Amino acid sequence: MFKGTAAVFRRELAAYFATPLALVFIVIFLFAMGAFTFYLGGFYDSGQANLAIFFSFHPYLYLFLIPAIAMRLWAEERRSGTIELLLTLPIPLSAAVAGKFLAAWAFAGIALALTFPMWLTVNFLGDPDNGVILASYAGSWLMAGGYLAIGSAVSAATSNQVIAFVVTVVISFLFTIAGAPLVIDALAAFLPLELLGTISSFSFLTHFNAIMAGVIDLRDIVFFGTLIAFFLFVTAVLVDLRKAG
Repeated sequence: MFKGTAAVFRRELAAYFATPLALVFIVIFLFAMGAFTFYLGGFYDSGQANLAIFFSFHPYLYLFLIPAIAMRLWAEERRSGTIELLLTLPIPLSAAVAGKFLAAWAFAGIALALTFPMWLTVNFLGDPDNGVILASYAGSWLMAGGYLAIGSAVSAATSNQVIAFVVTVVISFLFTIAGAPLVIDALAAFLPLELLGTISSFSFLTHFNAIMAGVIDLRDIVFFGTLIAFFLFVTAVLVDLRKAG
């Protein structure tokens, strides 16, 4: 299992950098992150030595950029016909699913790590709480993993990358805003408080904002970990069903 996962991981991660996809994604991600932070967020005008503004835009950028990575995970394999070759390798299906996901997650982590000049900048301008910043980076990466797992499952259900992208964006959007006041207030008129609390607990924003505050709660880590595991399980089931079909 481990050797199979590692082999697929290396193959997939190398494939990202074998094409212009990696460079294009990273450039767009860094440019958008800088534009949102400095222009829309008014980073310098805020006069605060922290990266709260910087991290507050991550969910909304991930909402569109992460599905762009995830849409090709299985849809491209199916369209090009290479999925048959992949599934005939002497590795379990779970290793293939895990390897492809971990490669995409590592790629997203590389793009996130390249934003380190923001961390250097805020330390140059003031005296931030670096523990909170480190926790926010970890939370951001976990959240990216959640979006990727959703995208992996959707990509496994179709051979059309455009459909995979659109459906992933829609599902990710629902998970993102589930705990937003606008949604909760709209549902409060006809849903009991217990159910509203359950819906709110599925919100990416609710868990990410808690981590951004510097509070490393086991419940937030378990939420993202469970969500990733569930959608990877769904991915494996869908790939197996499509293979059988």
